[in-house]
Amino acid sequence: MSSEEVSPPQESKETELRRQLGEEVRALQSATDAVDAATADRLGINRTDLHCLDVLTQRESATPSQLGAALGLTTGSVTAMLDRLARLGYLTREPDPHDRRKSVVRATEQIQRGADDLYGPLAEEGAALLERYSLPELELLLDFARRSREIQERHVKRVRDER
Repeated sequence: MSSEEVSPPQESKETELRRQLGEEVRALQSATDAVDAATADRLGINRTDLHCLDVLTQRESATPSQLGAALGLTTGSVTAMLDRLARLGYLTREPDPHDRRKSVVRATEQIQRGADDLYGPLAEEGAALLERYSLPELELLLDFARRSREIQERHVKRVRDER
């Protein structure tokens, strides 16, 4: 028998790429979190408030109960949050034209402009990055992003339900 050391088998390139991709996704999540934290700080609000504004800038309007469901907040927490954001001029609350017992919440032009100022350069750089990918690559990236989001949403529900 030879006394040569047996080296461990090298990871396959596919295994190594999967590991690197997992690390990059985690790093992306951390970088996104850092941008959101800096943005919330710049606006003088907390992260939940920022998430509320994100929901409102993606929709034309929402009811307080819709916001509570989207953010996982109680009625009292939603009311306090809406009061804070209204005082800062970031949202408006108006009676629902179809049901006067409800209110409709909308992001103001002020916060829409603020979001554009803060996130616009990031969106532009991201759009420029996407220009380098072919149609099949874009379809693959979209599939990965969509499926990754769906996994996250399932696990938010799982974690909340395990309380």
